[in-house]
Amino acid sequence: MNEENIDGTNGCSKVRTGTQNEAALLALMEKTGYNMVQENGQRKFGGPPPGWEGPPPPRGCEVFVGKIPRDMYEDELVPVFERAGKIYEFRLMMEFSGENRGYAFVMYTTKEEAQLAIRILNNYEIRPGKFIGVCVSLDNCRLFIGAIPKEKKKEEILDEMKKVTEGVVDVIVYPSATDKTKNRGFAFVEYESHRAAAMARRKLIPGTFQLWGHTIQVDWADPEKEVDEETMQRVKVLYVRNLMISTAEETIKAEFNKFKPGAVERVKKLRDYAFVHFFNREDAVAAMSVMNGKCIDGASIEVTLAKPVNKENTWRQHLNGQISPNSENLIVFANKEESHPKTLGKPPALPARLNGQHSPGPSEIDRCTYPFFPGTKLTPISMYSLKSNHFNSAVMHLDYYCNKNNWAPPEYYLYSTTSQDGKVLLVYKIVIPAIANGSQSYFMPDKLCTTLEDAKELAAQFTLLHLGPF
Repeated sequence: MNEENIDGTNGCSKVRTGTQNEAALLALMEKTGYNMVQENGQRKFGGPPPGWEGPPPPRGCEVFVGKIPRDMYEDELVPVFERAGKIYEFRLMMEFSGENRGYAFVMYTTKEEAQLAIRILNNYEIRPGKFIGVCVSLDNCRLFIGAIPKEKKKEEILDEMKKVTEGVVDVIVYPSATDKTKNRGFAFVEYESHRAAAMARRKLIPGTFQLWGHTIQVDWADPEKEVDEETMQRVKVLYVRNLMISTAEETIKAEFNKFKPGAVERVKKLRDYAFVHFFNREDAVAAMSVMNGKCIDGASIEVTLAKPVNKENTWRQHLNGQISPNSENLIVFANKEESHPKTLGKPPALPARLNGQHSPGPSEIDRCTYPFFPGTKLTPISMYSLKSNHFNSAVMHLDYYCNKNNWAPPEYYLYSTTSQDGKVLLVYKIVIPAIANGSQSYFMPDKLCTTLEDAKELAAQFTLLHLGPF
């Protein structure tokens, strides 16, 4: 390890001296044969490991590790992560002071090893009372571009993005739910690499860049949820988008039953998309091939296999700080790409006790206060100008969600009953006026609460989890 790296460890531990840190890291390098280099705010262990031949491991072999104690280093971390398999590279993010920044990236040699690391080390107690979070890490090659004129077609947006940025591969544009001749006011731009996307973001993000005379919004798109092949082989539900709002569930079921009568079990439609459940996977796959691109009530539909998402586990990951910074702290829903990645899709925190469970890790998103000095300049703003990660309350997030969709605010209706031991139990019914005439007229959780605040929060979270992408 070079002198720069040795100096980076001096005095950084709250438990060990700088000399002890240096000795521990050198001992790890001698034992494993891995090199260690510090550059650009990170310390890389391996990459490649000793004796490695050929290209680096493929996409999907890296995991993100969050909530690492700031005085913990590779000599303690590497042995823990070696339990899941051979490490290709371990990247620990470092502060200038020599402390780590609380997170790292671990690349294994196979996808199977990465998945095993997530299974056995997510929420692992790395020190007494200190639980780390582990989830998949993906290089993001997709940017979100907002405030696009709604009359622009995909070809026009693609041509324009190729003119102003390099490495553009594709543009994803979705038609408006109410007018299929217009787009939704945003698009996703796919680049050939993470570097190309990052360079484009750097060029476009100052806020002064304009397309067609409009100042655009630019940020990272939420990475699409990856589901393992074994899980996808069991899926027998189709995701159908670009439907007319007026199209009924009965119509969708009849259309998908045409190729094989009785194949469809049920249909769940929300706004302009639906989930079509089949009795057998083979029928679902066959229907996908037949129905993709077909017209229903004048709209050309897109049909794909639905991606299963464990929303509860994903939300717990968010609470425990286990989402990579590249994902902008958003929760990924199935087929999330068509929602607004900066404002939709993240159900806010709900106390673990509402579900009768307690996570052994931290149960709150990290929050802090700063001193307010006399004379500090304050600027009036609207809550709707903030980003979604400024909200911790499901009630506030639901209001924000509705505003961003240009909907009227949600309506809350309170109901009560009495438990066997005489307690008053409460539950809220929520009506979203904009979709109240559709297939889902209201949202009401299946649990009762003893306090008004918990009942309202639970109802709001339940609603957000069922709204899905728009």
